[in-house]
Amino acid sequence: MSGHSKWSTIKHKKAKVDSQRAVVFQRYSRELIVAARLGGADPAGNFRLRTAIEKAKAAGLPNDNIKRAIEKGAGAGSSENYEELVYEGYAAGGVAVVVETMTDNRNRTAGDIRSYFTKFNGNLGTTGAVSWMFDQRGQLIFNKEGIDFDTLFETAINFDAEDIVDEDDTYTVLTSVENFQKVVEGLEGAGFKPQTAEFTRIPQNTVAVTDEKTAQQVMRLLDRLEEHDDVQNVYMNFDIPDEIMEKLDV
Repeated sequence: MSGHSKWSTIKHKKAKVDSQRAVVFQRYSRELIVAARLGGADPAGNFRLRTAIEKAKAAGLPNDNIKRAIEKGAGAGSSENYEELVYEGYAAGGVAVVVETMTDNRNRTAGDIRSYFTKFNGNLGTTGAVSWMFDQRGQLIFNKEGIDFDTLFETAINFDAEDIVDEDDTYTVLTSVENFQKVVEGLEGAGFKPQTAEFTRIPQNTVAVTDEKTAQQVMRLLDRLEEHDDVQNVYMNFDIPDEIMEKLDV
């Protein structure tokens, strides 16, 4: 009986991983489609597409999938028409939430997002409700191995980067939205290849969540949002202590 239970657990975990992989592949495919539609199918002249291709490859999206997505976006028989929408609101405990989506059916997406907020004791707000609490930045992450911090710092600042954060295994270069492309291309030209290069939203302040029930609701909302096919990115400003995180069933 215990063997059956263990096998069931393994199958459940594998199904969850496979499901997450499918969502991730769909997410990158949509970004490729939109990038190609807006700027053309040539990555040499389409910076957004070039970064989308790099991110898709890093995530393991097969080359054939990448090619098909670009062809769809460029108009090769595609009937898909995605629009980018942002939803804002509060999770349990007053945690601010920004959800970036890409959808071909805004009514479906809005209904789903609203139901998730309601289910986990949150409230979906109007445009501008919480986005002002986050600073939009370009973010480049580098593996520390083989990189001298001072050289990276000096080079990045010369290309008008705003800051460099020294973390455990990585260096993170932050830029303004306007200078993102300049910094990425400048650093790559100087021999610094980032692991990832993308836009992000950094919270100006965080909300401490020290109640286990509230933390559970916040994390379940985050999980549900990230599992949705139409969701590209989710940003929250929570600060949950490690001892609370370890107790959560998520």
